Amino acid sequence: MINARIVSIALSALVMLFVIELVRREKLTFKYAMGWLLVLTPAIFLAVFDKYLYQMSAWFGFRLPSNFIFFVILGGFVFLSLILTIFLCQQNSRNDATAQKLGILEQELEELKDKLKNKN
Repeated sequence: MINARIVSIALSALVMLFVIELVRREKLTFKYAMGWLLVLTPAIFLAVFDKYLYQMSAWFGFRLPSNFIFFVILGGFVFLSLILTIFLCQQNSRNDATAQKLGILEQELEELKDKLKNKN
């Protein structure tokens, strides 16, 4: 029978390798990969050294380590959502600035075209 500890180590390691491979192939920027790596590193650590998982779950007041794991996973998803929201807002600001610059350039181009028409 497959041990849950082995499965969790393997899945976490596979996801980490997949994220690293995406960065290597330039399908994912390191900026976005950092969020995933910050979540996966403690997951692998706690899967390998499960005694710390039991100690941490008891210290935080959870009766079962599985409840602590679900809490941490939920916290990880909230963390990743926050990071992605920040990046999305930054991208929206860059898009707005680019659209404004494009509008200015189009207006200047039209003005230059009008000047050329008036000269001829």
